[in-house]
Amino acid sequence: MLSKVPHDTVRKMDMMINSDQPIGVLDSGVGGLSVLKAIRSQLPDEDVLYLGDQAHVPYGPRAQEQIKEFSAGITQFLLEQGAKLIVVACNTASAAALHDLRKIFPEVPFVGMEPAVKPAAETTKTGKVGVLATPTTFAGDLYASVVERFGQHVEIYQSTCPGLVEQIEIGDLESPEIYRILNDALRPMLEAQIDTIVLGCTHYPFVIPVIQSITGSGIRTIDPAPAVARQVTRLLEQHECLNLSQIKGEVNVFTSGDPDYLNAILPHLLGEVAEIEPVHWVENYLVKGR
Repeated sequence: MLSKVPHDTVRKMDMMINSDQPIGVLDSGVGGLSVLKAIRSQLPDEDVLYLGDQAHVPYGPRAQEQIKEFSAGITQFLLEQGAKLIVVACNTASAAALHDLRKIFPEVPFVGMEPAVKPAAETTKTGKVGVLATPTTFAGDLYASVVERFGQHVEIYQSTCPGLVEQIEIGDLESPEIYRILNDALRPMLEAQIDTIVLGCTHYPFVIPVIQSITGSGIRTIDPAPAVARQVTRLLEQHECLNLSQIKGEVNVFTSGDPDYLNAILPHLLGEVAEIEPVHWVENYLVKGR
């Protein structure tokens, strides 16, 4: 249960934050690598710890309480490895758990994912916007709040793209099945004359080329990763723990799934190699090793 997380330990870790500590990034699988890639581009000096919970991917169909438990366990693990800031690089986990994470770990800086309805609503010419996300993201209070604040004057068309996360996890980003899933999702939106597509899942930026092959060049696709990287920069500056060493930072990757499989697809998704270390779940806690 969430109440098992030792709050005192978290506070002690946070009091020791300094610029040399790594950024922690969590996701249900490989989708958050799109955010990690943007962070690497924006903050090349920073060391980063990435944890993909591939044992439980996808998070989208899971109950919110289960996602909260997974997210709290991963956060605790990353803090134990010395993370100075946590990026919840998963829209589903942000929708289900970010509010609770900030309460459980009150002195830890968090950056979460928010569907980019605001910039879509501000720039659409047709007044019609498509959003691709998981069922949990669509059902969450975070998405409802964003739509309430920024989407009142536009028509929003939604699709959960069933099976897309699982296909992206396989690593074949141009497969016929991925094309079929996206075509089924996008064709009704295009017929409704949307001119903007919001990617509400961190897995989806990896298939932007397929999306654009279906929509054509006249449809704007919003990738949230660069905005997340900018917010990470702002928070690190605010907390005075930005790494300015001018030495390229290292990336260490943990997975609760198969590290050999992740090692095979990581260079393709991230554009660089990294050390990959297995972790496994013991009740609601993560420990190193298979």
